[in-house]
Amino acid sequence: MASSLLRPTPLLSTPHKLSHLHTSLSFPSEISTQRNPHNHLLNLCRSSSTPSQQKTSQRKRTRYRKQYPGENIGITEEMRFVAMRLRNVNGKKLDLSGDKTEQEEEEDEVKEETWKPSKEGFLKYLVDSKLVFDTIERIVDESENVSYAYFRRTGLERCESLEKDLQWFRGQDLVIPEPSNIGVSYAKYLEEQAGQSAPLFLSHFYSIYFSHIAGGQVIVRQVSEKLLEGKELDFNRWEGDAQDLLKGVREKLNVLGEHWTRDEKNKCLKETAKAFKYMGQIVRLIIL
Repeated sequence: MASSLLRPTPLLSTPHKLSHLHTSLSFPSEISTQRNPHNHLLNLCRSSSTPSQQKTSQRKRTRYRKQYPGENIGITEEMRFVAMRLRNVNGKKLDLSGDKTEQEEEEDEVKEETWKPSKEGFLKYLVDSKLVFDTIERIVDESENVSYAYFRRTGLERCESLEKDLQWFRGQDLVIPEPSNIGVSYAKYLEEQAGQSAPLFLSHFYSIYFSHIAGGQVIVRQVSEKLLEGKELDFNRWEGDAQDLLKGVREKLNVLGEHWTRDEKNKCLKETAKAFKYMGQIVRLIIL
């Protein structure tokens, strides 16, 4: 009995069993030594950035472009601001309150200036104006560009009216001159813009009608009172209200302008300045 108790246990005495037991055991100290300190540091950094902080950093990076004057209304309103800045070149304060209409402002400006027009100069102005209107109206009628089709038969057309006026002057035994270099140059430029870009050409198209309705007709009436005993020329007559007709064109152009890029709109505004420059040179023919 005693000898059986002193007999070694097979599990502890067998080398094979001891080996198996040793390899199956694992110790916490061995696991900690296998961790990568670099990965552990990255995990700590990631956990330290909360979702709210990440959203805040994203909001800080968001920047909004400052709108151009009139941009929230449409491209024609942007063009109007350009025209107003051009009229303020001489340091005259503009009425931005909206109490005065464009026509009333133009009448005040004409009254402040001393005009010494001549019939010869006035005829040059009418001839060049006819060439310009004839050019833009022919382009929109004949062009295959879809954008131009929206501006056919708007009721603003002036070519036929100007032809009637020139015919009346012929009846007064006055010689009708050929278009001046200014008018020819502008007509050629309009042809080039029409073939190059619809936004660029339509900027001139709208500005030409706008300038005549807002100020040109006032000048024509003032000159007529001085030289023609107040005769009303067909150039200043429309079948309907001119402002309403212009409003229809303005609304169409604003809708079309919504599809233009900001770069195209910026170029359009530059062409607006050029349009008023050309039209101003033609007006000055009256007193040259």
